[in-house]
Amino acid sequence: MEQRLANTWRMSVNEKKFIETSLLSDLRIDGRRPFDYRNLTIKFGKDEGSAEVQLGQTHVMAFVTAQLIQPYRDRPNDGSLSIFTEFSPMADPSFEPGRPGESAVELGRVIDRGLRESRAVDTESLCVLSGKLAWAIRVDLHILDNGGNLIDAANIAALAALLTFRRPECSVGGEDGQEVIVHPPEEREPLHLIIHHLPIAVTFAFFSFESRVVIDPTHHEEAIMGGRMTATLNANGDVCAIQKAGGEGVLQSVIMQCLRIASVKAGAMTEKIKKAVDSYNTERALRKIKRHTSSDPMDVDRGASNTGVTQNSSVDHMERLKPVSEEGIANQSEDVEGETQLSGKRQTNKVNDTKIFIGGPSSW
Repeated sequence: MEQRLANTWRMSVNEKKFIETSLLSDLRIDGRRPFDYRNLTIKFGKDEGSAEVQLGQTHVMAFVTAQLIQPYRDRPNDGSLSIFTEFSPMADPSFEPGRPGESAVELGRVIDRGLRESRAVDTESLCVLSGKLAWAIRVDLHILDNGGNLIDAANIAALAALLTFRRPECSVGGEDGQEVIVHPPEEREPLHLIIHHLPIAVTFAFFSFESRVVIDPTHHEEAIMGGRMTATLNANGDVCAIQKAGGEGVLQSVIMQCLRIASVKAGAMTEKIKKAVDSYNTERALRKIKRHTSSDPMDVDRGASNTGVTQNSSVDHMERLKPVSEEGIANQSEDVEGETQLSGKRQTNKVNDTKIFIGGPSSW
């Protein structure tokens, strides 16, 4: 780690001594305890399958995409999952554009080992046609700011993006049954990925003086640490992967203690990720609800026409009753003729009423 920072800046002796003295007192330069994480913030973009994670000063963004490809010959019924990393020079002056460096390759391998080899994502559900077509899931990790502990932040970003990603639904048809139809989101609802568990990466930093161990090292702590270990576990305490880097030797008892701490941290981190994803899914469902306005102009016009028809009917009824009261029983024959004419008027009104409803909108 010191070699990576050699061409950017050199930490003075006083700075190293200050960090070491703080760690001997079970304190850190940012005020945390040795086994405390920094503040975690998870945000989601407008596009499904995009997540932005900020762990202290570390800033990572993840994007998930899918493509139909021919599956591997040794796994004709499985899709694929691949991890790609991009280190932006804006994140750290030591990151150079172009071909991925050693740090980028190591970061991608550690996250890939925890996700793919632990079979967290069900790749069999990605198969469309056995041996011919399957979905290839690609996770792109972009490092925006290097504040230390890139592995944990990138792992959380990858999991959050995978949980919110939706792939298009496919159907197989045609005369020979080998034609694949990819349905757009407007026609059929996209499908979530099947994720069995969430492998959480927890990184520990080891220091040579008095065998000090801290969790979630910062940029400055990484510059003076003697070794590092990343343990990937799920909420059930199952160890998915372990990666040890650096020349500092670690006792077996220390490793077991780190695994116990990592199991607790993995459970807490899983709850935070699920809570953020549930909040995102709730907001997405509310955005999809179609709100109908109560003041529909077609309904108002139709209501006014109906009211007019009712008023005309009542007037005709009053006109029919008026001559009966004035003329008496002697003019009942004229009254019958009036009733005949009024019934004709009511039938005309009913016809007009029917004509109003015919051809109206189907979404009354």
